Amino acid sequence: MTGPVAAAAVVETTQGRVRGSVADGVARFLGIPYAAPPWGADRFALPRPHDPWDGVRAATSFGPTAPQRPYDGELGSILPTVQVPGDEILNLNVWAPVAPAPGAGHPVMVWVHGGGLLHGSNALKTYDGQAFARDGVVLVAINYRLGAEGFSVLDDAPANLGLADQLAALRWVHANIAAFGGDPQRVTVFGQSAGGASVAALLASPALGSLVSGAIVQSGPIAAVPVRRVRRATQLVARSLGVAPTREAFGRVSREELLAAQTRVTGSGSVLTAGPAFGIVSGDPLVPVDPTVALARGAGASVRLMLGYTTEEYRLWFLPTRLIDNLNRAHLYGAALKLKASRSAVTRYRRNRPGATSGEVIGMLATDALLRLPKNRLADARGADTWMYEFAWRSPVHDLGAAHALEVGFVFDNLACTESRAFAGPDAPPELADALHRAWVRFAADGDPGWQAWDRTRPVMMFDHPRSSVVLAPRDDERAALEPRRTRPSTLAGSGGRRP
Repeated sequence: MTGPVAAAAVVETTQGRVRGSVADGVARFLGIPYAAPPWGADRFALPRPHDPWDGVRAATSFGPTAPQRPYDGELGSILPTVQVPGDEILNLNVWAPVAPAPGAGHPVMVWVHGGGLLHGSNALKTYDGQAFARDGVVLVAINYRLGAEGFSVLDDAPANLGLADQLAALRWVHANIAAFGGDPQRVTVFGQSAGGASVAALLASPALGSLVSGAIVQSGPIAAVPVRRVRRATQLVARSLGVAPTREAFGRVSREELLAAQTRVTGSGSVLTAGPAFGIVSGDPLVPVDPTVALARGAGASVRLMLGYTTEEYRLWFLPTRLIDNLNRAHLYGAALKLKASRSAVTRYRRNRPGATSGEVIGMLATDALLRLPKNRLADARGADTWMYEFAWRSPVHDLGAAHALEVGFVFDNLACTESRAFAGPDAPPELADALHRAWVRFAADGDPGWQAWDRTRPVMMFDHPRSSVVLAPRDDERAALEPRRTRPSTLAGSGGRRP
């Protein structure tokens, strides 16, 4: 069938029919495979289409998740892990309005979860798409290969396999979403953290073509990970296992053994130390040029783009391990050197935060150098059809403040779920969730989130409670202080920003 989802919730896809469930005007389809299981002969290979099936396949429970371990310690209470066993990890969930849409169909949003490319799945309660479907959007949430399975640099296998999985999911959406009532010409891909980095890499990839019309990068770095760092991680895993860093050798290792070796190798890294890591690399057919360079040169220019970050990204990176309490002035200047921040920039950040600890100043420098400034540079390069936001509301939980990933429950308008409450607390303002969620829905539907697009005045929508408003060039003195002189654009507003 095509058009709106029928009350029986049976939909014909290119691989076969699937049966979901319907409640409160929303049809839900869970665990639909978009590619073949990446095991056996398909392990460490590019994704291929799933074989067709006969009859009607039940799509009423979450599909298997990629191999992963829960977050350690206190972080695990804030960022829970859902693990579903099984082989068909390349699956997606669809939430669709039952009511028909005018014209070609409902706008579509495809969610790419975060988790450092080591954690996460589409089965997390925070990512329930009920609110999006309630508001006229077909929401798709995808799984993809993680860690060593999806992002190793092996001698005889493609790189960026997890990213290739995401691209395969977008192709599945393009081919099938009309059957769920969606418009394949109005697809917005969005993701947070590693999911945001994935969105940036997809936008920079020549393989993306016309699969999406909009993209949202939430707190994700724009640049690829240096290939030498990922190759080093792969080699260390191989050494830990006593095998060669090849597809054939890794393919003989069990999933659990590979996961255990990956955990041993990556366990000591941090934002500042930049230890061994698995990640998106450039130099292959999928990402031939670093996304920072490709996007600045015009890749993805036809796609409307929203970029954003939280005010205090670092508080999630630092606080669970109490790293923030153990950093002194010597650490501050050492971190500034790693972040390529001048002494005058450090002085500026300290002066603007009287009473802040060295750890807090390091955190703000890292937030800006790794996330806020690259997004400003990309917005400057793109100009038209670009919007910027900052999420400033502060969670009282564990003194997290406006930490990395806090905005996700607000975007999904899902503050009541257990996972969101663990992060934002029981009294997070629903009015703020309504504001973010409506902006994301409007961006998907109309290509405009509802505030001024990027221009020389540097407008940023500051999401906060009790009031959200556009601020022009917020903290521009700090941005300018961190910018290398050769790339520094002219200052457009005062140091504190101004409200129109």
